[in-house]
Amino acid sequence: MSSPESGVSKPATSGFVTMVSWISALAGLLFGYDTGVISGAILFVQQDFQLTRVQEEVVVAAVLLGAVIGASFGGKLADRFGRRKILIQVGILFIIGAVGTALAPTPAWLAIGRVVVGVAIGIASFTAPLYISEVSPASIRGKLVSLNQLMITIGIVVSYLADYGLADARAWRWMFGLAAIPALVLVIGLIFVPESPRWLMSQSKNSEARSVLQRIRETTDVGTELADIEADLQLQEGGWRELLARSMRRPLIVGIGLAIFQQFTGINTVLYYAPTIFEFAGLRSASAAILATVGVGVVMVLLTVVALRLIDRVGRRPLLLYGIFGMIISLGVLGFSFLSPTLSNIVAWVAMISLPVYVACFAISLGPVFWLLISEIYPLKIRGRAMSIATVTNWGSNLLVALTFLSLLHSLGRAWTFWLYGAIGIIAWIFVYRLVPETKGCTLEEIDARWHNIGQSAK
Repeated sequence: MSSPESGVSKPATSGFVTMVSWISALAGLLFGYDTGVISGAILFVQQDFQLTRVQEEVVVAAVLLGAVIGASFGGKLADRFGRRKILIQVGILFIIGAVGTALAPTPAWLAIGRVVVGVAIGIASFTAPLYISEVSPASIRGKLVSLNQLMITIGIVVSYLADYGLADARAWRWMFGLAAIPALVLVIGLIFVPESPRWLMSQSKNSEARSVLQRIRETTDVGTELADIEADLQLQEGGWRELLARSMRRPLIVGIGLAIFQQFTGINTVLYYAPTIFEFAGLRSASAAILATVGVGVVMVLLTVVALRLIDRVGRRPLLLYGIFGMIISLGVLGFSFLSPTLSNIVAWVAMISLPVYVACFAISLGPVFWLLISEIYPLKIRGRAMSIATVTNWGSNLLVALTFLSLLHSLGRAWTFWLYGAIGIIAWIFVYRLVPETKGCTLEEIDARWHNIGQSAK
């Protein structure tokens, strides 16, 4: 679905739309921080509350349960009330969740607080890229939407650094509570950004949409773009009928499939249990394991920056294909390194190197490209709901992986657990090769029109 000659002019990067994208991407920072902070905090929560293995998995997975809940209804809210308003409410939820987990007196209250945080993450995880996608010009949409993924990775690194800095004091409550600071900045920043012009057009608020589009494009010449959006809306019915239409089958399969593969290839076993994995590999102190995990996070940030530079040049499909291939190889090596019952120094180093290589390959492929593609491939009137379906699938898959990882290690062993994720990676590569389209250079309206034409020709 590439359109190298789409006819869309390449406007200079608008300073205002870039600022709006950075502010919205703070939701990604919170997503990353609250996802990553548990990896270090759980070491001390487990000791202070004397958690069983099942209780530990529940505390880790509580945020994922909340994310599934939030994603399940967030799309309908975003389509009804607007992207900006929902993001503001999400910021408030992040503040409540951060304070609640920091003050939790029992494991049950901690789990409830993590569910609240999860609801916020579930909504933010797709609403932020959705909003950025709808305000961005086609020529730089990939880069701007992927700012959200960059902020997720930065949030993860910040959480690891917070875990490391507070590890000696065993201050896991502060680890959780610090998330309230960026959440407050997000809420304040969103007060000054406009609503999505495409959402405004879908609500028949055309004059307001024109004003916003002129502001974010920094030009009064927006008639052609408005006309394209209006023409695209005329092709859409909205609601569940359109979502289940023939033309939507492939994009739904693509979104759901990528959502599953992003998680079932094992990325969050690294994010949640990286210190545990490093302890398996021979790092005996909690502080050393957490510090090594910081290095993994830094790798993810750096490679996400590389992805930002490539995603609008190379395209979405090549990054997915090359990145997933690298993930398969590194998971195979990681599994092999754990075959020995007692790791030698050399094999331990192989384990500690293959882990960041795996993360690097994820950071240029399934990490940013999944969230970008699901913000691009669905029609405007049902974009929130369709992204919600993909996001629920993503978080449901995430929850399943988090709940089963320690049990898989216990039943299959370390090597076969990582080989299982690698085998799923092979299926993911075939899926991308056969079904995932290229959207580089296409406007959102061009992508919608092509799905519509495919549906018409299939009748």
